[in-house]
Amino acid sequence: MKLSARNQIKGTITNINEGAVNGIVTLEFAEEKITGTISMAAVKELGLTPGTKAVAVIKATEVMVGIGEMTLSARNKLSGVITEINEGAVNAIVKIKVAGENIISATISLNAVKELSLSVGKEVVAVIKATSVMFGIEE
Repeated sequence: MKLSARNQIKGTITNINEGAVNGIVTLEFAEEKITGTISMAAVKELGLTPGTKAVAVIKATEVMVGIGEMTLSARNKLSGVITEINEGAVNAIVKIKVAGENIISATISLNAVKELSLSVGKEVVAVIKATSVMFGIEE
């Protein structure tokens, strides 16, 4: 699957919590989990069931970067280490190595990079709301 979204994490669907309109889908990868809220129509159209191989897709602009302990409502908090920071005039792309060899890219403001004193090697948390996670399957 070729997409412009920077974050594409391959894994296996482990759970689907079905609701009337939406479902909460859990994808496991490298002993980590990503949870996404998608429509039940999409769950059925994709044929998602526990055991299905799938890809979680997250735009880099939907990833927040935090440091330290955080109590948040966001379902997805992936701990990792910054491997690269590409600074632009206004924004920066921060690459975070999470479980296994997976890299999560976050597009955040340059001000946030400076305010959080982000640097290569720093331990951070990639924070992603479940509603920002899409799923795909390879046909």
